[in-house]
Formats: sequence, C-alpha cells, structure tokens
Amino acid sequence: MKKSIDEHAARFDAAADSYDEDKSAEYEACAGLVVAHARGSDEVRSNTPRPRRLRPDDVVLDLGCGTGAIALALAGEAGRVVGRDVSDGMLERARQKATAAGHENTDFGNGTFREPSYDGPVDLVTSNFAMHHLADDEKRDAIDTIAALEPRRVVLGDVMFFDEPDPAEPFYSPEVDDPATVGVLADAVTDAGFALTAVEMVHEQVGVLVADRFDPDDEGGEGYADEPVGMNED
Repeated sequence: MKKSIDEHAARFDAAADSYDEDKSAEYEACAGLVVAHARGSDEVRSNTPRPRRLRPDDVVLDLGCGTGAIALALAGEAGRVVGRDVSDGMLERARQKATAAGHENTDFGNGTFREPSYDGPVDLVTSNFAMHHLADDEKRDAIDTIAALEPRRVVLGDVMFFDEPDPAEPFYSPEVDDPATVGVLADAVTDAGFALTAVEMVHEQVGVLVADRFDPDDEGGEGYADEPVGMNED
C-alpha cells in the first residue's frame, strides 16, 4: 500500500461531502455492474454460468463501502447489509443516506479488507473502486480474509489492468493507487477456493470480477458450467 490507512482515511474524510457528485462514467458503469451481479439481475444472468438472485434473508458485506452506493442499492432486497470503510466521513454520509432512505437493516462501521471487524454470517461480499489501494500481496491477504467468511459470492469492481496500461494516460492516481492485473485478481480468488464465473470489462483499466462457491444443494443456481469463463466487454 502506497499510503497508510490513516492517510487514506484522511483523504476520503476530506472528500466525503462532495464524493457522490464527482464520479466518472466508468465508475458509474462499474458500480452498476457490481449491483447487477450482486442482485443476479436479468441483465447479467446470461453472463454467469450459474446465476443466483439476491434473497430477502441474505447478508451482504460491502468492503470499502464509501458513502454507501453499493450497500444502499442492495439494502431494499437483502436481509442485512454491513458496510465497512476506513473513513469516518464516508461512513457518516452512508448512515445519513440510509436514514433518509428509511433503511433499518444497514450497519456502517470502521473496518478494512484484511480486518473487516465483522465475524457474523455472510452470503455475499461486494466492493467497488477500493481494493486497488492495496499492494498485490495485500490483495491476496484480503481475498483470503473474505474467503474465511465463507460467502457464496464475491463481486469485485475496481481499477484493474486488462492490458498493459498506457503510463501517459493512467485511469488511476499512481502516487496513491496500486491496481493489479485481472490475472492477479483471478488467481487470488481461485486460489482462495472460488470459481471465477464472470469477468466484465468496463474500460481497459476498469472491470468487474464475479466469483462463486457452488453448493450442490443450493437451488439458487441453474446449472454449472465447467468451461472457462469468458470475458464480457461492456
């Protein structure tokens, strides 16, 4: 990690009040795909070999939740949504938005990818535009931590490299961010015991990975594909 957790927290504290107003089209598209795959929406069900809809009793853990964009989009359909972030300013905005929306099933608190400060049941883990702050070995540790919580699905949207990035046109901030290649992330989730079931490319440097654990008794899916997952370009 190029900056300490406290430095990242301070940076996002300062940006919290205007964070929701300053989003790129790529960020919005990525967030939309994360939500769609988390819900198992019809628009993405054909992109996964064993689609599974979000259930009313599911517990969602949203890591690097920021002001709650993903968490609050899912709160109306899930049983409980837990959001974790390092920024108190971001968390306060998320709580305000949850209250304004009338969501009583959300829990926003301090936590990191590797220490999420949550040990309850988890069905689904989501994250959007957050894990790229970690170094590659830290990303592996984070994914191992997520795997230990035993979710059935992980949906990760982030800055990630589908090809060699153009150093003259980085989509990220090289002084603070440390994106991984898609291959590094794919290896990390499969090594942690998940099947990689979808890869969505939003931009050469932005994408969404979907990883599942398959239970033969789980009726949420509709068959299992043994062939390698393909990549979908948005």
